[in-house]
Amino acid sequence: MTRYRESVRSLLKERILDAAYERVAAEGWDRLKMTHVATTAGVSRQTLYTEYGSKGAIGQALVMREVERFLTGIQDQLLAHPDDMKAAVTAAIEYTLRTAADNPLLKTILTSPRGGEEDLLAHLTTRSEPLLETATGMLTAYAAEVWSDIDAHARDLAIEAVVRLTVSHLVQPVLPPDLTAERIAEITMRVAGR
Repeated sequence: MTRYRESVRSLLKERILDAAYERVAAEGWDRLKMTHVATTAGVSRQTLYTEYGSKGAIGQALVMREVERFLTGIQDQLLAHPDDMKAAVTAAIEYTLRTAADNPLLKTILTSPRGGEEDLLAHLTTRSEPLLETATGMLTAYAAEVWSDIDAHARDLAIEAVVRLTVSHLVQPVLPPDLTAERIAEITMRVAGR
């Protein structure tokens, strides 16, 4: 019975996040009301608060779900270039930047009014630890297996650099995605000693 409950609860949480995503994409984060999310998801406000507790918790869950989706695509890009580290890193970064440019949630994060405890941008900047830890963890596991010939310390530094620089360019793009990807990949290669 416990597995069934866990499965139902997981589906409920996804339905709530889908509803929140839909509302945020249509109206923006600053206009999101918990009542509207509950109505769109077809649940009571109490159920919504039981599952997430606050608007900020929904924001964190939305951001982390998008991070996981991005990481799946990033992993596909890395796997497409198993024998060329620079090409793999460049492709993964470019994928991230291009996909982000069309992502409704990320657009909302970057264009919503600033301020307040529940500001979504904080999940990419001042409260970005879960995002950074998740991305770094996935890349560290991948790199340890595929690029095992690189010194572990240099590999860890390169991964930290690529993650932080890519997030920085998501928040404040300077160049087109292809040029940014090439530049970050060059930095990554140098830090990795390649």
